[in-house]
Amino acid sequence: MDSFTHEIKLQALREGFHKVGIVRAERLDDEAPRLKEWLAPRHHGEMSWMARDVEKRLNPVEIFPQACSIVVVALNYYTFAQHEQNSTTGKVSRYAWGDDYHDVLKTKLESLLSWIRERVPEAAGKICVDIQPVMDKAWAVRAGIGWLGKHSNVITQEFGSWVFIGELLLNLDLDADADRAEDHCGTCTLCIDACPTQAITEPYVVDSNRCISYATIELRAPELPVSIEQNLSGWLYGCDICQDVCPWNRFEAATEELRFAPRKGNVNANLAEVLELTPETYAARFRGSAMKRTKLTGLQRNARALLRADSDAT
Repeated sequence: MDSFTHEIKLQALREGFHKVGIVRAERLDDEAPRLKEWLAPRHHGEMSWMARDVEKRLNPVEIFPQACSIVVVALNYYTFAQHEQNSTTGKVSRYAWGDDYHDVLKTKLESLLSWIRERVPEAAGKICVDIQPVMDKAWAVRAGIGWLGKHSNVITQEFGSWVFIGELLLNLDLDADADRAEDHCGTCTLCIDACPTQAITEPYVVDSNRCISYATIELRAPELPVSIEQNLSGWLYGCDICQDVCPWNRFEAATEELRFAPRKGNVNANLAEVLELTPETYAARFRGSAMKRTKLTGLQRNARALLRADSDAT
């Protein structure tokens, strides 16, 4: 490994990232058939943007023509807070407890890019954090960050699947990491067995149309599908069931990133308070939070569904 490649990795860790790997900015030829097979039966549901720009997803040069190398980073977001089991509240997915991860990762990657440009003025880069049409998980696996679990989340040996992934596309020719992460799921099927809606239709394949997380965050329908509403298991925003049961998540470690500390009401949200939100109070409460993704109408729809489920149960 050349010295500058090594220095970039060390600086990424100084910026607060917990894992870093570097790969060549090459077309993901091995991912092309899998992506097309997943899109064909509309496993992406109403997320139409996933079916657009397929070539961009497969080829980083389509996003950043100068790209030669990709620095892939992972940031642990786990905190030791736990959900309550309370019918008056709804559970929120762990990734949305603190500040919006897009902002946190982007800030750190901007700092890393600035550091690189101070040393190599001709360096140019493109920051990608789950918004650009980039296959984050595929790059993380290729860079040795972790392997793709059967629940389709990237799993690391050090932090389980509680990590956010980001990329820095660079016009620099860096030394690439040679080894992909080995798949350590083995014969385990706990995530598949635990999913209450059978959204993991086969190992490594998730049908968004059956997924609680997709339905409560991305789906824009006025009401949740009956098959989802009857199996919400208390989830208001997102769902962590497949991650909670994963044996590799027994090795979790608390993050040092203070911006991921749970905000008040973001672990379990009071359903009555959610229904009382106005556009103004909603915007104020979830400013800088990933929970704004579902919009006020979606969050209140989910709250009503949870209250109906509790009413039916009693």
